[in-house]
Amino acid sequence: MKQRIIFATGNQGKMREIRMIMGDMGMEILSMKEAGLEADIIEDGKTFEENALIKARTIWKMTKNDIVLADDSGLEIDYLNKEPGIYSARYMGEDTSYDIKNTKILERLNGVKEEERTARFVCSIACALPGGKTLTSRGVMEGRIGYEIRGENGFGYDPVFYLPAIGCTSAELSPEQKNELSHRGKALREMKEKLVKILKEPGRE
Repeated sequence: MKQRIIFATGNQGKMREIRMIMGDMGMEILSMKEAGLEADIIEDGKTFEENALIKARTIWKMTKNDIVLADDSGLEIDYLNKEPGIYSARYMGEDTSYDIKNTKILERLNGVKEEERTARFVCSIACALPGGKTLTSRGVMEGRIGYEIRGENGFGYDPVFYLPAIGCTSAELSPEQKNELSHRGKALREMKEKLVKILKEPGRE
């Protein structure tokens, strides 16, 4: 049976980014849903890395033969003591729309000077390999919280995450630009390098 890469997410925005970066590895890349897997994963880690490993190991136990990747990512806003951080997806409730979440963040930073609006997106990716070995990678994208919701290309907090060097929000980047600059793009490329090395080891198919 041909080895597959299963990514522990149902987020189609993430799957597009993943396929753009890892699509040339010669393996089928599937989301959990596409692989027919369901799991109620309790993310009780204290860091992005811990939560990513919890997800990867949980799904790996259901497949054993596939390469399982999982990510945990979020937004850290320095002025808000690095909130929402590891709780980014659950901030104000998981079912709350990002329009509402982003509006709330702008309200909380109302009147805050530009130099104090520093923030970053952080992404940790964990990989569980057949045999149980795990790998992790990490990517960071530095920026600031803008003053308004702008852009249609991203998802999540992208419309309020402003990149001063480029002069636009993360949601105004093209998919190609975003993969080049984003926290997830950086973490995926690092993980891809690690996987390519391992898959070339003697004795592996």
